[in-house]
Parts: sequence; structure tokens; C-alpha cells
Amino acid sequence: HMSSTEQARWFVLGGDHLVLLDAQGQIPGGPRACLPPPLQEAPFERFDDWDGEPCYLLDLGTTADIQAMTGLRQLMVAGDEEGFRLAGRAWQLATFRRSHRFCGECGAPMAPKSGEWAQGCRHGHVVYPRISPCIIVAVRKGPAILLAAHRRHYQAEDPMYTVLAGFVEAGENLEQCVAREVFEESGIRVCNVRYVASQPWPFPHSLMMGFVADYQSGEIKVQDDELVAAGFFEADRLPRLPPHGTIARRLIELCLAEA
Repeated sequence: HMSSTEQARWFVLGGDHLVLLDAQGQIPGGPRACLPPPLQEAPFERFDDWDGEPCYLLDLGTTADIQAMTGLRQLMVAGDEEGFRLAGRAWQLATFRRSHRFCGECGAPMAPKSGEWAQGCRHGHVVYPRISPCIIVAVRKGPAILLAAHRRHYQAEDPMYTVLAGFVEAGENLEQCVAREVFEESGIRVCNVRYVASQPWPFPHSLMMGFVADYQSGEIKVQDDELVAAGFFEADRLPRLPPHGTIARRLIELCLAEA
């Protein structure tokens, strides 16, 4: 059991992807007394460590008082990589608890299992946090890179362009997923697909696996329900790009550096 003087990091979640930050815009750290009084007696759970200090999680639920809370993305925008990673992990664990209150196999109520982050029912069915594999890919054609404006966060003024991404389907490997997604969304065929790096993405529980690929053939035909526009862009004529700290930005910069 934790003592009241223990130095720790406190992850207080609520609403939809909101987290409690301190006056400096960071995850609160210190003894329990650094928290607002109503939270000092709350039932936190330990879920990780940060630089040798324990990390504790408390989900105030969807109906939390969210005035004092901030969107998770703020940590990424501020360049707090470890804060964003751990808050994202906390969020995925909390989402898992919220969405697995009953057993999908027999319908019985589920409760946290001791000793591991899992939910179990009285009949012994156990589930673990859901992770959804996604590919994200930068496609290169000579000195140019394929970028698209996505419908879900489109704005007419200075639209953001980014690389293509999509969920892995049952029965396909990652390279097949890359080829399928690029062709479905843009009409382009790719070759020479190679893995770069991955990033957990807690919106709500994706694991983004980043690739670069080379243009093989085809003309751009935009898939209307996903994309507003797409095109090949060279380094001196780039549109507005996704923020630093995202794997999308990393793939774009890697491709342009190699071009």
C-alpha cells in the first residue's frame, strides 16, 4: 500500500481523452498532497514507473467534472514524449475497463484480475486490453511524397496533409495491408515496402506501425469517403503537416531527407 509521502506521478483521467495537468502543464508529481483535496483519498491503482517513480491511475469516468482537465494531445504538442506515452497507456487501460464491464463470452459481470491488467468473470473467462494494429505509410515517387487531406479533420483554410493509414484486417500481413490501403485510398500501386518504427496511439487503442514504400504505378484517384484531396508534394512546396511527435511527421521527414 502506498504511503502519503511517497513520491509518485498521478494520472487522473476523465471524460473523453482528458487528463489532469498541474500548473506547469505536466502530469502531477510528488506526494499525494500535491493533488486537489477531493482526490487525496481516492482509490488509485499503480500501472507503471517513470524514472524510478511509481505511476498511479484514477479514472473519474465519462461524467467527470472536466473543467480542470486537458486533452491528452496537449502533452504531445508540448513535446512531453514520456508524459504523452504514459498518459496514453493509462488512457488505454482505463478505456479497457470502461468497455469490458461484462464478459463477451457469457455475459457475466467482469472485475479486475489481481496481478495483471486484465478483466475476469466468475466463470474464468479472462480478457486483456485491446490493441488495434494500424499501418501508416509514406509513399515516395522520386523527390516527391504522397500526402492527403483526410475528411475527418479537414478544414478549408490551410488544410493539413498527412500520409495514408488504415487498420490491419484479419488474415493479412502488414505489407499486404500497406499495399491494400494505399490502393484503396489513392489508386496507387506501391513496391519496396519497408518498416521504419512504431508508435502507440491512444485514440482509442491503436498501435501505429510506420512504413515507407516506393511508387510503382497508377494515377491518383481519391477515395471520397476518406480523403478530400491527395497529391505528390516536393520538399519546397509542402502543405501544412502533422505536428512533431507524431509518427506521421517522422515518416514524412525521413522520406524527404532520402529524396
